[in-house]
Amino acid sequence: MRRDPDPDRRVDRGGMVEITEKPSVGRRAVASGLIRLEESTVEAIKNGEVEKGDVLTVARVAAIQAVKETPRQIPMCHPIPITGVEVAFELLPDRIRATVAVTSVGKTGVEMEALSGVSAALLNVWDMVKSREKDETGNYPTTMVDEIRVVEKRKGKAGESFCPGSSSSSNGDPNGGHRRANDGSSRR
Repeated sequence: MRRDPDPDRRVDRGGMVEITEKPSVGRRAVASGLIRLEESTVEAIKNGEVEKGDVLTVARVAAIQAVKETPRQIPMCHPIPITGVEVAFELLPDRIRATVAVTSVGKTGVEMEALSGVSAALLNVWDMVKSREKDETGNYPTTMVDEIRVVEKRKGKAGESFCPGSSSSSNGDPNGGHRRANDGSSRR
């Protein structure tokens, strides 16, 4: 690991990046991740049999809230105007993939907001189903949050904005190219 020779750039002198002079442009980021679960847990989610309630609705609301609250959790993130959030779930036999697309017109990107949304969605799934995932010792031997990453990041030109669901790299798929299974909920 190299040391930065410029003392003004050291971590102990760090702070938020200055963005005053940057132009406001359309921005979009899509992040995804998954949670590995017991097959019986995924079936219970599909069938609405989870004791705490509608798992995917709670996870969707948590994702949206986390996107809007990102600067509170990540101190060097700028508070930026969020113009859209889309949350999708893909239910597979032993896992659920969450995908969060965030749009903004601003001076900095929204990838941290998308990552925050995915993380919150997956953690809320875990919270909603933890009683089903525990083993006899109270541990979670197979439950795992995994593969959280940015799958798309776009920046427009001055005056251009991105509509929710617009993506040249995923042929208009709001899920960043990830297939979306029917999760039984309506999208608004």
